[in-house]
This record gives sequence, C-alpha cells and structure tokens, in this order.
Amino acid sequence: MSDARTEVLARVRAALGQTGSGTTPSGKVGTAPHPEPVPRAYRAAGEHAAGSAEVIEQLVDRLVDYKALVHQVTVDALPATIATLVTELSGPARGVPSAHPDSSAGVRVVVPDGLDDGWLAALPAGTDVVRDSRERPLPPSELDAVAAVVTAARVAVSETGTIVLDGEPDQGRRAVSLVPDVHLCVVRTDQVVQTVPEAVRLLGAHPERPLTWISGPSATSDIELDRVEGVHGPRTLHVLLVAGV
Repeated sequence: MSDARTEVLARVRAALGQTGSGTTPSGKVGTAPHPEPVPRAYRAAGEHAAGSAEVIEQLVDRLVDYKALVHQVTVDALPATIATLVTELSGPARGVPSAHPDSSAGVRVVVPDGLDDGWLAALPAGTDVVRDSRERPLPPSELDAVAAVVTAARVAVSETGTIVLDGEPDQGRRAVSLVPDVHLCVVRTDQVVQTVPEAVRLLGAHPERPLTWISGPSATSDIELDRVEGVHGPRTLHVLLVAGV
C-alpha cells in the first residue's frame, strides 16, 4: 500500500474514532465515538434573506447566463403566462416528435398529478393535458411524445443558479422533468435561498426524496468546446418566478 493511501485511510479511521491498519479497521463502522466534532468551517448561509430582492436578482442573472428563459410574474398572472408559453409550442416549431405530424392538433403537455389545477386554468382549448403519477407512470415513449412539462419546485439557489425538485406530487417523478424537450418550472420567490448549504438543510428534512438539481437547460460540450443542448434533459428551460404568493 502506498504511503499516501495509508495516510488517507488513517485519517478516515481517526475521523470515525477507530483503530487498526490496512484496509480493514479493527472496530465496526459507527460504533466508536468521534474523538472530536467534525469541523464545518464553510459558509452556512448568505448575507441576504431568502426571497429578498438581492437573491432574486442574482438568481435571474445566473439563469440567464445558463440560457434559461426567465419570466417574473405575479401569482394572478401565472396561468396566463403558462398558457402563452404553451401556445407558442403549437405549430411546426412546437418540438413534437415526427410521430405526431398534425400541427393542427392541440399541444400535449404532461404535468405531475399534484400540480395546482389553477395554474392550467388559462390553457387554450384543445390542449391535451396528461397527468403522470408514481401509481400510473407514463412510459418514456409517451413522455417523449409531449411538447412540454409543467412542474413546481422545492428550492432554488441564487449563487449557483440552481433549481431543485424533490419528487413531491407537484414536481413529479424525475423522468417527467428529464424526458420532455421543454420544461416550464414554477418557482416562488420565497423558495429562493442564496447558498447551497441553506438549500441542503431544507432538503435534509426529507432525505428519502429523490432530488433533481437543475442549472439551466441540459447541455454538454465535447473536447472542442462545441456546446450541445438537450442531450440528457430538456433543451429549453422556462423558469417562472412567482411573486405575491
């Protein structure tokens, strides 16, 4: 065993309050008391309060930099804004797969079964709203055939421009927000915190929930730094920041 590896394992055992050598400690993991508290010297919170004008401005700046489309609306204007964005998906540019060539048909939108029905109240006639749930999940082929998905969110981090979904009924299964080509994500301004530790503390209340961390539309780059969007998630991300909730 290399000296570096020996030192690393020794430090791990010391942090766990164990003795021993090699790759197998002499005690059982977690049975010995910690010799001292684990230091947590990182910044635990930002200087601005959740939902403040400063964190909202910072979040918008980060999202725009990531090529997300940001819409700041009031709660009363939310249904009309969603309807407008869905209407823009109609016709040849709606992004529906070739298996659905009829551009005159209504746009097909998938939503989690716990989404607020009021958000969809202004959708134009003919819009095909499909509900997805853990009990009745849509197969990937059907998710791939919708034009967009509309979800809520759990928390957003302004410093990193990140939105987190935690699988609650208004956010749905991970596949729902990853397969469709367009994601309309509703974030309340009071859900926006400044730092990652603040978000992690909030999410830590329910560690059993599956998390989806979103920082802009899905994108990747090859060795030549050619950016390709929509590789492993939505090609277009609309973030609807809702004030006055």
